[in-house]
Amino acid sequence: MPSHCLKLLRAALTASLVLVAMAGAAVAAPFEDYLAVYNKGDYATALRLIRPLADQGNADAQYNLGVLYEKGQGVPQDYAEAMKWYRLAADQRIARAQFNLGVSYEKGQGVPQDYAEALKWYRLAADQGHANAQNNLGGMSLKGQGLPQSDAEATKWYRLAADRGNAVGQFNLAGMYERGLGVPQDYAQAVKWYRLAADQGYADAQYNLGLLFAKGQGVPQDYAEAVKWYRLAAGQGVANAQYNLGVMNGNGQGEPQDYAEAAKWYRLAAGQGIANAQHNLGFMYDKGLGVPQDYAEAIKWYRLAAGQGHAKAQVNLGLLFAKGQGVPQDYVQAYVWFDLSAAQGVPNAVMNRKVVAEKMTPAQIAEAQKLAREWKPTPDR
Repeated sequence: MPSHCLKLLRAALTASLVLVAMAGAAVAAPFEDYLAVYNKGDYATALRLIRPLADQGNADAQYNLGVLYEKGQGVPQDYAEAMKWYRLAADQRIARAQFNLGVSYEKGQGVPQDYAEALKWYRLAADQGHANAQNNLGGMSLKGQGLPQSDAEATKWYRLAADRGNAVGQFNLAGMYERGLGVPQDYAQAVKWYRLAADQGYADAQYNLGLLFAKGQGVPQDYAEAVKWYRLAAGQGVANAQYNLGVMNGNGQGEPQDYAEAAKWYRLAAGQGIANAQHNLGFMYDKGLGVPQDYAEAIKWYRLAAGQGHAKAQVNLGLLFAKGQGVPQDYVQAYVWFDLSAAQGVPNAVMNRKVVAEKMTPAQIAEAQKLAREWKPTPDR
């Protein structure tokens, strides 16, 4: 399975994540009261406490008031009002506010989308060591948003974020090493940075680390270690990790073969729209592997995968229609699925299409061919 894509951090930071020491006891006490009620979820009282401080020009209060407006906490959500308060705080060099302004301009949230303005505010925050801003500068450099595309520049910013312990930056830097973008391809370095992010619980890094162990890239091939990392990512809902666990359980790679366990993981991945998982789960119901044999369930999962253009699911679905297993026998539908699979080069689909055609009238063949020509894939994700 392909590695997950490079990630940009988009979420604005909330007041509860950053406790700021305030200058002067007279200001610190009300701010501490604000934090206490905010963290209890009493946003109306939090708003009442923080607004006077913001109106007095306190930069940290202005930032936190912006958070309340952005999230609609204690007030109706108002991105434009959030921007107003973030800007006042950003002008006083509050890095978190500068970062949030950058996010707002990049997304066009509360202001027209403006990559040049996003870059400006990200740079100001990044120059103060704000790791999330450094990571997002890397993402904009990689995509060429508001500046010339540059893998090397992206790598520079990802490295700065990664060196500050930012898990997203570590993940992105690992991806640059894995792909050889902006740096020579180096799987050992990819493993190093994925592991640092994975150890912080970053699910996509856990998945990608599992892939490298499974392939033996940058590390000796180790299926047990791959299973370990896949399992951690799968537990956080990464669909491809769930699918890969199903494969490894089914093949007995890294742990004893267990079809029931494989079916469990395929079902989770299939529920998230992974066509390979839908096909494999259908096959397990078709053959009674790890689950009771159930042609109707096989049809259900084959149909979902086939609808996404999965060639093996299409031929297997055709076989069940041809045999009348799980559905009434229907040579027209069987021909349609064999024809679609044959168009993708599946050899036994060609043979099966020929066999079923011999049992059909010319009118039925014409109908099936028309249905196949008109068929369009229906992505499930």
